[in-house]
Amino acid sequence: MSQDIEHVKCLIIGSGPAGYTAAIYASRADLKPVMYTGMLAGGQLTQTTDVENFPGYPDGIMGPEMMEDFRKQAERLGTDIRFGYVSSVDFSSLPHKVVVDESKTILADTVIISTGASAKWLGLESEQKYSGFGVSACAVCDGFFFKGQDVAIVGAGDTAAEEATYLAKLARKVYMIVRRDEFRASKAMVHRVLNTPNIEILYNTDTIEILGDGQSVNAVKVCNNVTNETSVLDVTGFFVAIGHKPNTDIFRGVIHMDETGYIITRPGSTETNIEGVFCCGDAQDHIYRQAVTAAGTGCMAAIDAERYLAAKEHVVTA
Repeated sequence: MSQDIEHVKCLIIGSGPAGYTAAIYASRADLKPVMYTGMLAGGQLTQTTDVENFPGYPDGIMGPEMMEDFRKQAERLGTDIRFGYVSSVDFSSLPHKVVVDESKTILADTVIISTGASAKWLGLESEQKYSGFGVSACAVCDGFFFKGQDVAIVGAGDTAAEEATYLAKLARKVYMIVRRDEFRASKAMVHRVLNTPNIEILYNTDTIEILGDGQSVNAVKVCNNVTNETSVLDVTGFFVAIGHKPNTDIFRGVIHMDETGYIITRPGSTETNIEGVFCCGDAQDHIYRQAVTAAGTGCMAAIDAERYLAAKEHVVTA
């Protein structure tokens, strides 16, 4: 084989809790996994601050530090971790062909997809400035830090409604910013929001700017898009709940996905519709989207890959 072609037993595409956990299990199963981290090594957790809901860290831990721990463990057990991105795939025959950085070809007996998902943002400069310092895209992850405080959440779908009611249990007051004159959420979720006394709904409202002192959020400027009247909400937390986009575009038309791009796996498994290709973490989970559930499916993917290879070897030698 030429220098630009390499054959591996197990290729892991993407890092983060799912990818690193898959790498740990695959290494221990002697699959000699090769991981390509993607352009954001460590995934979404590298863009968060305190993580207090992952077991094993009694005092909490910073997201980037936690992902560094995951990386070190995977590397210590034998994972070949490489920085790079997958530019194309061909899953039409075995072994699977994956091109990295538009130059190197990997032939993989098994592929574990752990490319994750990215939160959709409003696109405000101040939103990125205070990301992790009062601005969050996960109420379940970060709502705890705003106990007894006033917060705002933007969104109108089921996720926004669910996160608003979750925040209402912790915060003193929740402003729910809805850009239109109605919700997109189901009637049941809307009913739940309307019957939560400390949620105030601001219909026909756009977020103009998130305000702060340079260190943390202390207000958000909004505008009624019917009257053009602006106002300032005194809040210490700002949550964005306008959806997530799975990082699966490169697999579109190759692997079965739902209408929003989440890869479909067989129930109770990480198997995709392609033999020898498995998917774990947020690339296939649009419900929970937590580090601990991603890690759990990463474990499943490595075990599924190991069992798949063992079954194939048994058939060959039988």
